[in-house]
Amino acid sequence: MTIPLFLVDSGHDDAPMASEQIASGRTGWIMTLPEGVRRHAFGSMRLTVGDELQISDGHGLRINATVVDERSGDVCVESFVKEEPPLVRLALIQALAKNGHDEQAIDAATQIGVDDVYPWQSERAIARWKDGRTDRRWRATLAAATEQSRRATTPELHGCLSDKQLVALCRRACVRGDLVVVLHQDATLSWEEAEGRVRGVLERSLGDGEPRTIHVVVGPEGGISDVEAASLRDAGAEVCVLGRNILRASTAGPVALSLLSRELGRFN
Repeated sequence: MTIPLFLVDSGHDDAPMASEQIASGRTGWIMTLPEGVRRHAFGSMRLTVGDELQISDGHGLRINATVVDERSGDVCVESFVKEEPPLVRLALIQALAKNGHDEQAIDAATQIGVDDVYPWQSERAIARWKDGRTDRRWRATLAAATEQSRRATTPELHGCLSDKQLVALCRRACVRGDLVVVLHQDATLSWEEAEGRVRGVLERSLGDGEPRTIHVVVGPEGGISDVEAASLRDAGAEVCVLGRNILRASTAGPVALSLLSRELGRFN
């Protein structure tokens, strides 16, 4: 069985990430898992003494540990590493979609390796963003997908964007040398041409060492309107068609991110 990974809040009273021990580089110390993680690890997954597991704070820290007492939730820290963030980040700007298609999209995107997630209240979106409710569901989805895919970094969830805010983000991104790729079924720019722009971003970052971000914009069930597409194009975005087939709101983003991950060498 693949070694399971569990997310633990670094500031949780029940299980602080023992920053002093980590900073010192020491291993062999005992860490007590919080109640929620104990239920999952020892109740649902049936881990027992001697079993291996990984623990992460969701910010790149990956701890390798061994269970020493499932009743108390104690594990022994064997080793740990702090994973560096990628030089070129991948961001998904996902329009809200009904029937949970938006959450399906960010779930799959997390498994693929997306670094940033932006919800978008687009013109044609039927679903509405509700602070305190929708964001709680999206955070839970991102956390569950992070654990499932054994990632040490949970994607950062940003605030919900309006059309105006998305255009402003696009302008800022272009000034910084980032790239915004808008998926639109009626675009004339091919995906192959868009990937050429991606290679240019990667080459610039490798050359000057500056981190950059590639944003993928996905519309709702009805697609991105012509007005929205034109506004984003005017703001510097690359509006392209992903392929001949029209994909659902839940699959377009993950497909694009998979292709971009390969282009950036993340699957090597």
